[in-house]
Amino acid sequence: MTLSWKVGGLALGLVFFLAVLLVKPIGVSTQFVILDGILWDAASPGVVTQTDEGYTSTNAYLAKSGGKYAKSVANPLNYSFVFVLAMMAGAAASVFARGGLGADERRAPALWRANFGDGAGKRYLVAFLGGFIVLYGARLAGGCTSGHMMSGMMQTAISGYVFAVGAFAAAIPTALLMFKAED
Repeated sequence: MTLSWKVGGLALGLVFFLAVLLVKPIGVSTQFVILDGILWDAASPGVVTQTDEGYTSTNAYLAKSGGKYAKSVANPLNYSFVFVLAMMAGAAASVFARGGLGADERRAPALWRANFGDGAGKRYLVAFLGGFIVLYGARLAGGCTSGHMMSGMMQTAISGYVFAVGAFAAAIPTALLMFKAED
Protein backbone atom coordinates (compact mmCIF):
# COMPACT_ATOMS: atom_id res chain seq x y z
CA MET A 1 0.00 0.00 0.00
CA THR A 2 2.65 2.48 -1.11
CA LEU A 3 1.48 5.90 -2.19
CA SER A 4 3.04 7.36 -5.33
CA TRP A 5 5.17 10.42 -4.58
CA LYS A 6 3.14 12.34 -7.16
CA VAL A 7 -0.17 11.52 -5.51
CA GLY A 8 1.32 12.13 -2.05
CA GLY A 9 2.74 15.50 -3.14
CA LEU A 10 -0.57 16.58 -4.63
CA ALA A 11 -2.44 15.46 -1.49
CA LEU A 12 0.02 17.33 0.73
CA GLY A 13 -0.31 20.45 -1.42
CA LEU A 14 -4.10 20.22 -1.24
CA VAL A 15 -4.04 19.88 2.55
CA PHE A 16 -1.75 22.91 2.89
CA PHE A 17 -3.90 24.91 0.47
CA LEU A 18 -7.09 24.07 2.36
CA ALA A 19 -5.47 24.86 5.70
CA VAL A 20 -4.29 28.28 4.50
CA LEU A 21 -7.62 28.98 2.80
CA LEU A 22 -9.88 27.85 5.64
CA VAL A 23 -7.91 28.45 8.85
CA LYS A 24 -4.30 29.65 8.78
CA PRO A 25 -0.87 28.59 7.54
CA ILE A 26 0.43 25.35 8.99
CA GLY A 27 3.30 25.35 11.49
CA VAL A 28 3.89 22.83 14.25
CA SER A 29 7.10 23.51 16.16
CA THR A 30 5.44 26.03 18.48
CA GLN A 31 3.16 23.28 19.72
CA PHE A 32 6.12 21.52 21.32
CA VAL A 33 6.66 24.68 23.35
CA ILE A 34 2.96 24.63 24.24
CA LEU A 35 3.20 20.97 25.33
CA ASP A 36 6.23 21.84 27.47
CA GLY A 37 4.23 24.67 29.02
CA ILE A 38 1.27 22.38 29.71
CA LEU A 39 3.51 19.84 31.47
CA TRP A 40 5.36 22.58 33.35
CA ASP A 41 2.12 24.22 34.50
CA ALA A 42 0.78 20.82 35.61
CA ALA A 43 3.93 20.16 37.64
CA SER A 44 4.18 23.73 38.97
CA PRO A 45 0.79 25.45 38.91
CA GLY A 46 1.02 29.18 38.49
CA VAL A 47 3.42 29.23 35.53
CA VAL A 48 0.47 30.50 33.48
CA THR A 49 -2.07 32.86 35.01
CA GLN A 50 -5.13 34.63 33.73
CA THR A 51 -5.32 38.40 34.13
CA ASP A 52 -7.91 41.01 33.21
CA GLU A 53 -6.06 41.55 29.91
CA GLY A 54 -5.78 37.84 29.06
CA TYR A 55 -3.08 35.32 29.95
CA THR A 56 0.50 35.76 31.07
CA SER A 57 3.33 33.65 32.40
CA THR A 58 6.28 33.89 34.73
CA ASN A 59 8.26 32.56 31.75
CA ALA A 60 9.16 35.38 29.33
CA TYR A 61 8.84 33.14 26.27
CA LEU A 62 5.30 32.06 27.15
CA ALA A 63 4.35 35.63 28.08
CA LYS A 64 5.58 37.17 24.80
CA SER A 65 3.21 38.27 22.03
CA GLY A 66 0.68 39.54 24.53
CA GLY A 67 0.45 36.18 26.27
CA LYS A 68 -0.48 34.28 23.10
CA TYR A 69 1.57 31.22 24.09
CA ALA A 70 0.38 31.39 27.70
CA LYS A 71 -3.21 31.37 26.43
CA SER A 72 -2.47 28.27 24.35
CA VAL A 73 -0.96 26.56 27.41
CA ALA A 74 -4.07 27.38 29.46
CA ASN A 75 -6.42 26.32 26.64
CA PRO A 76 -4.55 23.71 24.59
CA LEU A 77 -7.51 22.36 22.64
CA ASN A 78 -7.07 24.84 19.83
CA TYR A 79 -6.63 24.30 16.10
CA SER A 80 -2.82 24.13 16.14
CA PHE A 81 -2.46 21.72 19.06
CA VAL A 82 -5.23 19.43 17.80
CA PHE A 83 -3.61 19.54 14.35
CA VAL A 84 -0.34 18.16 15.77
CA LEU A 85 -2.23 15.43 17.65
CA ALA A 86 -4.12 14.60 14.43
CA MET A 87 -0.80 14.32 12.53
CA MET A 88 0.40 11.69 15.01
CA ALA A 89 -2.94 9.87 14.83
CA GLY A 90 -2.81 9.98 11.03
CA ALA A 91 0.70 8.53 11.00
CA ALA A 92 -0.41 5.71 13.30
CA ALA A 93 -3.49 5.05 11.14
CA SER A 94 -1.26 4.87 8.06
CA VAL A 95 1.02 2.30 9.69
CA PHE A 96 -1.94 0.20 10.82
CA ALA A 97 -3.55 0.42 7.35
CA ARG A 98 -0.33 -1.03 5.89
CA GLY A 99 -0.46 -3.92 8.32
CA GLY A 100 1.84 -2.48 10.98
CA LEU A 101 5.60 -2.61 11.32
CA GLY A 102 7.68 -5.63 12.08
CA ALA A 103 9.89 -5.70 15.17
CA ASP A 104 13.04 -5.06 13.10
CA GLU A 105 11.50 -2.04 11.37
CA ARG A 106 10.26 -0.61 14.67
CA ARG A 107 13.73 -0.84 16.16
CA ALA A 108 15.53 0.62 13.12
CA PRO A 109 14.50 1.05 9.47
CA ALA A 110 16.12 -1.23 6.89
CA LEU A 111 18.11 1.64 5.38
CA TRP A 112 19.59 2.44 8.79
CA ARG A 113 20.47 -1.22 9.41
CA ALA A 114 22.16 -1.46 6.00
CA ASN A 115 24.43 1.48 6.85
CA PHE A 116 24.93 1.33 10.62
CA GLY A 117 24.04 -2.17 11.79
CA ASP A 118 21.21 -3.68 13.77
CA GLY A 119 21.79 -1.97 17.14
CA ALA A 120 18.84 0.14 18.21
CA GLY A 121 20.73 2.24 20.77
CA LYS A 122 22.68 4.25 18.20
CA ARG A 123 19.54 4.76 16.12
CA TYR A 124 17.57 6.09 19.10
CA LEU A 125 20.42 8.39 20.12
CA VAL A 126 20.84 9.81 16.61
CA ALA A 127 17.07 10.23 16.20
CA PHE A 128 16.83 12.05 19.54
CA LEU A 129 19.82 14.30 18.83
CA GLY A 130 18.63 15.05 15.31
CA GLY A 131 15.14 15.88 16.55
CA PHE A 132 16.55 18.06 19.32
CA ILE A 133 18.79 20.00 16.90
CA VAL A 134 15.98 20.50 14.39
CA LEU A 135 13.51 21.64 17.06
CA TYR A 136 16.10 23.95 18.66
CA GLY A 137 16.86 25.46 15.25
CA ALA A 138 13.16 25.81 14.50
CA ARG A 139 12.60 27.75 17.70
CA LEU A 140 15.63 29.98 16.98
CA ALA A 141 14.27 30.66 13.49
CA GLY A 142 10.76 31.32 14.80
CA GLY A 143 9.22 28.41 12.93
CA CYS A 144 9.68 24.95 11.50
CA THR A 145 9.95 23.40 8.07
CA SER A 146 6.20 23.27 7.62
CA GLY A 147 5.81 26.89 8.68
CA HIS A 148 8.79 28.42 6.90
CA MET A 149 9.14 26.26 3.83
CA MET A 150 5.77 24.69 3.09
CA SER A 151 3.43 27.46 4.22
CA GLY A 152 5.96 30.17 3.35
CA MET A 153 6.40 29.00 -0.23
CA MET A 154 2.66 28.60 -0.61
CA GLN A 155 2.29 32.26 0.35
CA THR A 156 5.18 33.17 -2.01
CA ALA A 157 7.31 34.47 0.86
CA ILE A 158 10.93 34.91 -0.22
CA SER A 159 12.02 33.64 3.21
CA GLY A 160 10.22 30.35 2.46
CA TYR A 161 12.21 29.85 -0.73
CA VAL A 162 15.48 30.80 0.98
CA PHE A 163 14.72 28.35 3.79
CA ALA A 164 13.93 25.59 1.26
CA VAL A 165 17.25 26.11 -0.54
CA GLY A 166 19.10 26.01 2.78
CA ALA A 167 17.23 22.95 3.99
CA PHE A 168 17.95 20.95 0.84
CA ALA A 169 21.53 22.24 0.64
CA ALA A 170 22.09 20.69 4.08
CA ALA A 171 19.84 17.62 3.78
CA ILE A 172 21.07 16.19 0.47
CA PRO A 173 24.80 16.06 1.33
CA THR A 174 23.95 14.74 4.80
CA ALA A 175 21.84 11.93 3.34
CA LEU A 176 24.52 11.07 0.75
CA LEU A 177 27.17 11.00 3.46
CA MET A 178 25.18 8.96 5.98
CA PHE A 179 23.37 6.50 3.74
CA LYS A 180 25.84 5.07 1.24
CA ALA A 181 24.35 1.56 1.19
CA GLU A 182 20.82 0.86 0.05
CA ASP A 183 18.37 -1.34 1.97
